[in-house]
Amino acid sequence: MAQDTALLVGATGLVGSYCLKALLNRGDYQRVIAFTRRPLSEQHARLVQTTVDFDKLDAIEPFPTADVFCALGSTIRRAGSQHAYLKADFEYPRTIAERSAAAGAKQFVLVTTAGADPKASNFYQRVKGELEKAIGPLPLESVHFFRPSFLIGKRTETRLGEALGAAALRAFQFALAGKLRKYRPIAAKTLADAMLAAAREARPGRHIYHYDDILSLAGQL
Repeated sequence: MAQDTALLVGATGLVGSYCLKALLNRGDYQRVIAFTRRPLSEQHARLVQTTVDFDKLDAIEPFPTADVFCALGSTIRRAGSQHAYLKADFEYPRTIAERSAAAGAKQFVLVTTAGADPKASNFYQRVKGELEKAIGPLPLESVHFFRPSFLIGKRTETRLGEALGAAALRAFQFALAGKLRKYRPIAAKTLADAMLAAAREARPGRHIYHYDDILSLAGQL
């Protein structure tokens, strides 16, 4: 692992909170920088908390040179509109990736979604696909796109639709076989462990991970 610093974006979310724990509990990085809108309750000698205005990411100087773990994610309902959702789930991660690449980052680890595709009819999957397309060509040695389906874990906010969907999929996941296996629900902690394991491997190129890939990677940690 070439970098001694990890930059985590989205540490207050479900996946991000598990990422933060994994990064701090293991000694892969000497320093863990967390970009957040509000202060974290977490305290650690290797943790550097940076409260940022995500609308002013271009004003951050100098931008840290680090392996980047981006777990930003919202919903249209929470964001308030499609426009606001695009800012949170497309513009912010893209800007972070661009600025990180310019600062000399080697790796970018991003959570998107199962079925991500710029041509998808589903708005959510299309936005995530467009984000992958925007980040893919950047001058980064390793880019890791994680495409989980429904995430299992305790959120700070209630997402009833996701909770009901995940419960239904857990009940019938035996039917999600073959090409449908990638839509099986997965624990947020498992996803976070897999993200760190991918960064440890630091394989050059662009990589996409679905359900089985995520389980395999997490088992290596």
